[in-house]
Amino acid sequence: MYRYDEFDRRLVRERVAQFRDQTARYLAGELTDEEFLPLRLQNGLYIQRLAPMLRISVPYGVLSSEKLRKLAHIAREYDKGYVHFTTRQNIQLNWPELEEVPDILAELAEVDMHCIQTSGNCVRNITTDHLAGIAPDEVEDPRPWCELVRQWAALHPEFAFLPRKFKIALTGSPADRAVSLVNDIGLRLVRNEEGELGFAVYVGGGLGRTPMVGSLIRPFLPWPHLLTYLNSILRVYNRYGKRDNKWKARIKILVKAWGPETFAARVEEDFEHFRDGPLTLTEEEVARVRAFFTPPPYEAVDPAAAARELEERALADVAFQRWRRRNVLAHRVPGYAAVTVCLKRPGVPPGDVADWQLEAIADLADRFGFGEVRSTHEQNLLLPDVRQTDLWALWRELDRLGFASPTVGTLADIICCPGGDYCSLANAKSIPVAEAIQRRFEDLDYLYDLGDLRLNISGCMNACGHHHVGNIGILGVDKKGEEFYQVLLGGRADGQASLAAVLGPSFSREEVPEVVEKILEVYLERRFEGESFSDTFARIGIEPFKERVYG
Repeated sequence: MYRYDEFDRRLVRERVAQFRDQTARYLAGELTDEEFLPLRLQNGLYIQRLAPMLRISVPYGVLSSEKLRKLAHIAREYDKGYVHFTTRQNIQLNWPELEEVPDILAELAEVDMHCIQTSGNCVRNITTDHLAGIAPDEVEDPRPWCELVRQWAALHPEFAFLPRKFKIALTGSPADRAVSLVNDIGLRLVRNEEGELGFAVYVGGGLGRTPMVGSLIRPFLPWPHLLTYLNSILRVYNRYGKRDNKWKARIKILVKAWGPETFAARVEEDFEHFRDGPLTLTEEEVARVRAFFTPPPYEAVDPAAAARELEERALADVAFQRWRRRNVLAHRVPGYAAVTVCLKRPGVPPGDVADWQLEAIADLADRFGFGEVRSTHEQNLLLPDVRQTDLWALWRELDRLGFASPTVGTLADIICCPGGDYCSLANAKSIPVAEAIQRRFEDLDYLYDLGDLRLNISGCMNACGHHHVGNIGILGVDKKGEEFYQVLLGGRADGQASLAAVLGPSFSREEVPEVVEKILEVYLERRFEGESFSDTFARIGIEPFKERVYG
């Protein structure tokens, strides 16, 4: 992972000192709420339903064991003993005291972490595939490119006050585990017919009140021009994006109003003025950043012997077999695997991890890997470099900690925002709905029969739970002061991203598990052998589901 130099550390320390002074002035009454608002947002601080919420940046989802231990300490000393992992690979504290936030920022700075640009109308945390650098199917490791984009976007003076928040995701895989097509800019690493590396550039994706899938505006952008082209996109948006209506201020609205072709033409016109300008990347600069992402010292492992040992373990213990099938992922290095640490358990909000569990995961990262942990878009964690010969021992440790639920990718692996229990923007609670569904569908054989199936829940139209791209999406809505839930079907967040369609009138909280069950009944009855929920929905449409639910 990228390592800070003294310039980085000085910058973060200075930002901490600035915010400490700003907070003191606000608490002393020298700054009004309106004056303090942009200052706190620039440091990741929101005012939620019951307390402030602090969002911590995790660039491209990569954490070290040292950082996990510091986060555990912060959660214990300044919060209620846990942290929350979001769908954008960040971390949130839900209960910090305002006067202690500068102290939290100072503690984060000790391990090269911060909250800069995690909120406000700027370029937010750069995200990518949690399997970056280890996935067998990727064209190129996207992490160095993420770091280059992060450095370009950090405190960029021209783009500090955009019309609205701005999100960029990169992926090196056709599978698009970075959900890039529903970001303001989605970048896919590709190679042209000559084998040259570049990017397919998508613009105008996003969820929220007006969900859209991004439009391809450049099939192939040569890699030296990446930052120059991003600059041009942001410059066009900054100039022409609407500022008089926050609901129509995202770049997706501008792209839709103009059309992708016209928007692309405006970007190309700007780009031509700066094509070979100072932002042009060189081989030397890319090599400098790539040097931070060299492979760790993998050991020689006999893959055949490891596979035989694992098969023997699996035959002897069905629980281990299930976990290995659902939670262990392929690795590009023979004899190694990536392991998902499942953060989804009934009774615990999806994505929440206690302080002592963070410390335990840090220990596992040191013991069974190279001290690295990654956060995923599905609100789980990943141990990226585990020897296959260590999988049995790791499973036993994860099982002891409660993180070995063999349900990754199934209906029980629910993506869920904090909802009305915490968020002041929410129309309804999300966490109780997720728990009710998890308890309704606990039978592993049933979950496995359903296969891969993504269920996403959001408490409001801001769509922090990505309900628009869930195979089954659930959205909390307000009906004359009462909480109801709208159900959507047919979304997907992979390389063939599509938006879900609204099933029909909304339901009470108590009705939601039964509605989900009826939807699944139709799927099981109408699917072809081996057919996914998405493919079945695409083939039969929404009407059979409507008839069963409302009939």
